[in-house]
Amino acid sequence: MAARRPLSLTARLAALFALLAASLLLVVGVVLGRAVEAHFDELDHHDLSAKLTMITNLVARTGSEAAFDALPQRLRDALSGHDNVAVLLRDAHGSVIFAERPQAFDAAHLAGAPLAAAERTWTLDGRHYIGRERALLAPLAEPQPLTALVALDITHHAHFLTTVRNRLWIGISLAATVAALLGWLAARQGLAPLARVTATARRLSAERLGERIAERDAPAEVRELAEAFNGMLDRLEASFRRLSEFSADLAHELRTPISNLMTETQVALSRSRAPEAYREVLVSNLEEFDRLARMVGDMLFLAQADNGLLPRPAETVELAEEAAALADFYEALAEAHGLRLAVSGRARVRGDRLMLRRALSNLLSNALRHAAPGGEVRIAIDTDAHGVRLTVSNPGEAIPPDQLARIFERFHRVDPSRSRDRGDGTGLGLAITRSIVEAHGGHIEAASAVGWTHFTLHLPAAAPADAEPAGVAAAPFKTEAQGPQA
Repeated sequence: MAARRPLSLTARLAALFALLAASLLLVVGVVLGRAVEAHFDELDHHDLSAKLTMITNLVARTGSEAAFDALPQRLRDALSGHDNVAVLLRDAHGSVIFAERPQAFDAAHLAGAPLAAAERTWTLDGRHYIGRERALLAPLAEPQPLTALVALDITHHAHFLTTVRNRLWIGISLAATVAALLGWLAARQGLAPLARVTATARRLSAERLGERIAERDAPAEVRELAEAFNGMLDRLEASFRRLSEFSADLAHELRTPISNLMTETQVALSRSRAPEAYREVLVSNLEEFDRLARMVGDMLFLAQADNGLLPRPAETVELAEEAAALADFYEALAEAHGLRLAVSGRARVRGDRLMLRRALSNLLSNALRHAAPGGEVRIAIDTDAHGVRLTVSNPGEAIPPDQLARIFERFHRVDPSRSRDRGDGTGLGLAITRSIVEAHGGHIEAASAVGWTHFTLHLPAAAPADAEPAGVAAAPFKTEAQGPQA
């Protein structure tokens, strides 16, 4: 079954115009109808009360038997000309002593059944009635209880209200149709510039991302769309350019270990060798495979970061403890380079412990690789009004300013040849660190001058509920792992 084609924007606007017009007229019609109906109800109730009052007054003047006997005629004279009024008057035994237009009452009324409510309506032979019942007392020598049932024919009012409602529905339908037509014409005229935007968008492709939508002749609403669309194209073009550069860098990085593996394997197969020689080749190949595996793992991690798939912060992390644990881990490497490690300060953040440890490990490993021998690599933790700062500092050759702006890019190395000689991993460590920090709602910055390089992580502080218990002060934290002086 073919998918149902959605309505065009013009048709939707036309339908909206019709719906709004119909809704507005319907509300007005309902309010007007209720007002007319309430007015007629008020007139009918007033007329009914007037007739009951008249009957009550006539009964009140029956002080003698003769006057009581003349009551039916007096009621008949009083109701003369009131063709829409029907009356039943009963004595204490339920016998009808006066009836005017009894055809207005149903069998139950004529049989003496009381009204179910103080005032009610009914329909009989296509006519509509409203009735009220009242108990009276004739002031004879021996007071005579009476019951008066008065009915008012309101058929003409009901017919009038029905006619008003029918004409109102017809008027609402016609007005909605006219509104839909006017809305369609207005939308078609107003959205004409959108067709030109569509034509321009159809010409765009990956090879023609440089085209832009003209904004000068578009109305304000479409101009905003054009500006947003052009902004999207700018971002897409920049993303395509970065993707192209990244693909070239990735191919270059993968080519070196793959070339090494192929060369060593070809040399090993060129002639028969002793088992020890083959073992050396396999060990060398294993190192290249390990490098490839780490590069693939890092790329998968960055792909998750780009798509927002990294774990969300879920635990309270004591940065000083993580920094101290890493300082112990890297102590042997620091000694090998003639360096000292120092950790100071403490703070708590809300995040993923393993991810934050990985970010700090990347910075510490990077600092140890590039620090001048005999110096001190410092990890300083403190807090300010904006959150938590963690700074990893190392002495050594300053990073050129033009390289500092690109240091967090993937596969970027300040000195590629020297970095590879020093075993600089995959070139993705700082990019991974930035992704981890941003996933925790923070940011990272680098500064290098006067013989020192500083990498600073800015992270949101943990909520007060995650801080130290009340009355327990956070003790200053400081540890130092010291290797031999160079």
